Amino acid sequence: MNPSSASHPFSALLGPLRYACQDQFARLKTVKNLRQPIEAALKGAEARGAADGDVASLRRELPNVDHSSLEQRREALRRIVHVLHRSGLSLPSELQTLMPVEPIAEPEEVDGEEAEKTGPARLLSIAPSTGPLAVPLNKAGWRINSRLLSTLYRKGIQRIGDVLFLLPRCYEDRRKMLPIAHLRAGERGVTVGTVRTAGEFSIRGRRRLFKAVIADESGSIAAVYFHAGPWLKGRFPIGKRIVLSGEVRASSSGWEIAHPEVEPADDQGSSPVHFNRLVPIYSGLERFEQRSFRDLAYKIADRYGDALEEPLPADLRGKLGLIGISEAIRGIHFPAGAEDLTRLNQHLSPAHRRLAFDELFFLQLGILVRRQGIQKQPGIAFNVEPGRLAKACAALPFRLTQAQQRVIGEICRDMGRGEPMNRLLQGDVGSGKTAVATAAAAIVLLDGYQVAIMAPTEILAEQHQKSLQGMLGPLGFKIALVSAGGPAKQKREIREAIAQGKVHLAVGTHALIEESVEFHRLGMVVIDEQHRFGVLQRHLLMTKGRRPDVLVMTATPIPRTLAMTLYGDLEVSVIDELPPGRTPIATRVFSEKVRARVYELIGKELSNGRQCYVVYPLVEESEKVDLADATQGVQRLQEIFKDYRVGLLHGRLKAEAKEAVMEEFRAGRIQILVCTTVVEVGVDVANASVMVIEAAERMGLSQLHQLRGRVGRGSAKSYCFLLAGYARSKDASDRLAVMERSNDGFEIAEKDLELRGPGEFLGTRQSGIPELAVANLARDAALLAVAREEARRILAADPELRLPEQAGLIKALSERWGGRLALSRVG
Repeated sequence: MNPSSASHPFSALLGPLRYACQDQFARLKTVKNLRQPIEAALKGAEARGAADGDVASLRRELPNVDHSSLEQRREALRRIVHVLHRSGLSLPSELQTLMPVEPIAEPEEVDGEEAEKTGPARLLSIAPSTGPLAVPLNKAGWRINSRLLSTLYRKGIQRIGDVLFLLPRCYEDRRKMLPIAHLRAGERGVTVGTVRTAGEFSIRGRRRLFKAVIADESGSIAAVYFHAGPWLKGRFPIGKRIVLSGEVRASSSGWEIAHPEVEPADDQGSSPVHFNRLVPIYSGLERFEQRSFRDLAYKIADRYGDALEEPLPADLRGKLGLIGISEAIRGIHFPAGAEDLTRLNQHLSPAHRRLAFDELFFLQLGILVRRQGIQKQPGIAFNVEPGRLAKACAALPFRLTQAQQRVIGEICRDMGRGEPMNRLLQGDVGSGKTAVATAAAAIVLLDGYQVAIMAPTEILAEQHQKSLQGMLGPLGFKIALVSAGGPAKQKREIREAIAQGKVHLAVGTHALIEESVEFHRLGMVVIDEQHRFGVLQRHLLMTKGRRPDVLVMTATPIPRTLAMTLYGDLEVSVIDELPPGRTPIATRVFSEKVRARVYELIGKELSNGRQCYVVYPLVEESEKVDLADATQGVQRLQEIFKDYRVGLLHGRLKAEAKEAVMEEFRAGRIQILVCTTVVEVGVDVANASVMVIEAAERMGLSQLHQLRGRVGRGSAKSYCFLLAGYARSKDASDRLAVMERSNDGFEIAEKDLELRGPGEFLGTRQSGIPELAVANLARDAALLAVAREEARRILAADPELRLPEQAGLIKALSERWGGRLALSRVG
């Protein structure tokens, strides 16, 4: 942002817009309640004298920014960006690219005042790249297929240089094509043949499939598509020689490949790009776009590969034995014939190692720069003297474990300093994180400040409100539930009381970040189950106070490598001890054919006066997903357990209905609670001793562990029964075996990260960090540690990266992180 932007009436709009629009709207579907920050910024703009016409134009877009149609949201945001540009506001590069119909202004020179910025603010001021790699694709001088160009724009690839960093996901060996008869079922194969037949046909009288038969001298193979369309026949002209690739499988009529990648074989003998080499395959492209993108990547790598600026200092590359960036980019797109195919597909080649290090290094460098920015901000120094801490802990109705006492000590050290606390609190299910947060909140309240606690579900928010009122109410503090529902008068009264400081602690879900919720003197923000919230939502809550302390909590144990990546700018506390009386939960996997045995074990616990959860992944029957649903489950279980009452709890129930069902279950009037994964977080019933999880093979390990943690809350022996379907993969069987073997949340989390990757593990797309294209956090843990150490070393020697040899670092850092460095208070 240049100096003029900060004083512009619309400057407050840039924060939410940059996040919502970055990478050509790649994250837009994760952004909720965008209207609130835009509306608040418009009110501020009017007060600062913004032009009435511009304000009116922007207000017209407000109903569309949270529209159910993603396309309408995109168009509304494009129009907003256009108005901001017209108003004279200097836009960052990621917003400039949303205005193809107007020329993009050249980056303004950085003046003397701007050069004095420090930390994240200084890095944000670095101009975007110029030169040949910054040329827009539509001005590259080549004709690019319009469909491919549209796909690339959707992926945020708009410049020549962007193409070089869309990296292959795997490779095919086309140095020697296999005859069809030599293909093997269960393996990826590449062959060349002639189209013999092609057309649609019906299956089971309704479903339309497309099938083409390709043959060579040795045999034939079928290309099968389960979503037929008239366009497919044009891809398989009778008599045409084509290249067919994909996973080969056996069917009743012979070999077939489902949804193969297909290319014409016309230039098989002469093409240096598509044949007679190891050929890259790219993710996110339609099968028929692979060839045209490969052509484009080859041209750009050949012509502009040497124009890539080397971001890493020469001494660092030499120390770690890393090849240069140009060599790595060429080698990763079009590897030499001597490269090992297996190592390439495992992303272990020298080119992959270089780019993986780049990703991890700049990720860690950005995280550490954010952390520097946080540490330089003035915050609130709370009174954490021993007497005050003792008074806060006395509010708790039980004795703290040693682990809880240690963690409270770590939190208090942060709270007593004059800079904002930014701490992550990890603890396995039932380890007592809420008690720790309550003690910290009591310290804040005793100092005359307010606390906000944001929870992911209404059920958990209500539970927090009741338990906190019981613990902190006797000290004279009022705890209120902030809800999006309920009578308008009641909602208004609660919000007024919070704004006046009459409510000391506010608990709620996303309702807390509504514009109508204002705090009198917010001192601490607690985010419970933080990965359930997008980074923008967390950021909005934090901005409701003047640099409040922030405590984010998770009961999903986070592997060390992932914690270093997602939360490198937070201090981390771990509660590694369960409260006394908690017994390990016995976990067993059952197949569908022995379901009766599961019911027998449930009946035994019910007869001993215990209660049971049965979790289903669906609420109502779905034609698309062949899973039993919770609604039918209630009926079946009620028939089997006629002497007991069966209840139903799911996310679509209104808040009042959810609370009524939970109250019946807590009171023991419902013995079997059938529910969806809404029960995963926050439901505590000590008498429940059995957790049954239907279709367990469809869930990730961490989710299964969270669900299992809903039982074992009392002193009785507890059980978790995992019911798995008949057809399950080896990976699914391995996951379930881990659950049987271990109750250790951290061991389970490490395995989950290894099996599913970070994106699925914690929804890192909402985390506010750059995505990883090459690096793998489970595989590259050692490389991550090296990258972090090198980033620390460089910043320790040159905290502001002002030395001339750091020019490449600072430019690459600014380009890769963009506006995300601005969200430096977000965990």
